[in-house]
Amino acid sequence: MRIVGVDIGGTSIKLGVFDEQGRAEKVTEYDTDSIRGGRYVLDKIMENISLLGEVDAIGVSTAGQVDRETGVIVKGSVNIPNSTGLQVKNILEERFEVPTSVVNDVHAAALGENHFGVGKALEDFLFVTYGTGVGGAMIQNGQVNYGRDGYSGEIGHMITHADGKRCNCGLHGCYEVYGSTTALVKAAQQHSPSYKNGKVIFDAFHRGDEVIQKIVDKWIHEVTIGLVSLIHIFNPSSIIVGGGIMEQEIFVEKIAERVNTFILPPFRNVEITKATLGNKAGMLGAISLHV
Repeated sequence: MRIVGVDIGGTSIKLGVFDEQGRAEKVTEYDTDSIRGGRYVLDKIMENISLLGEVDAIGVSTAGQVDRETGVIVKGSVNIPNSTGLQVKNILEERFEVPTSVVNDVHAAALGENHFGVGKALEDFLFVTYGTGVGGAMIQNGQVNYGRDGYSGEIGHMITHADGKRCNCGLHGCYEVYGSTTALVKAAQQHSPSYKNGKVIFDAFHRGDEVIQKIVDKWIHEVTIGLVSLIHIFNPSSIIVGGGIMEQEIFVEKIAERVNTFILPPFRNVEITKATLGNKAGMLGAISLHV
């Protein structure tokens, strides 16, 4: 089989052709140009798929809340204007006449790890990803627990600070306001505007910058607090953490160590490990729905 995997992000689109084992024949990445709106983004995707020759199926990973049955983006990403209501599945199936699936990007990344990554050997795990925000998914018996309407996993909007800082969602005290990569960068920029991304922060951390180390330590504490609540709710045997920031093995080790100092004794010995598929996770999760 030749299956197209598409990962729609606010900054870039990743698009590849894979076989049933998740082996990539070709992968490309290009700017989303999201300011032009959801329909433009989808038209550009179709233009690129048409260059790939015959394909057997299409899997799409996208930000926002997705109706899995209809493939409609029920609530689009704020980074892609006019994406709410976009009938992605219908449009792609009419254009290419092949089965098409559409799934939320974090659910897709969890499915990718489940089928092709570090979660392959696990029946159950909690997947949490840290980036612009915080997202998650619960894998049970090899399947995503989608919740009643398919929108489960909005871990970033779990309240960890009552009456805390305002979140972009309109609530106050959300986990992602404190535990996302965005939150870490904002905290570091209060020290110096030069700390504009995670890489600069990592470099300062490893150089031994004491101020940055304290900022990172406070951020690790915030990440830990959220994970402790999730462990007490779900009692997972394993947690897989994703996002570019979790490529730093030392952060994952520190989080795992601290988590065990907070959780109740019967819940301890949770294995916390980093995701392995990197930026291909969404594409691979989307194609997994066709293998």
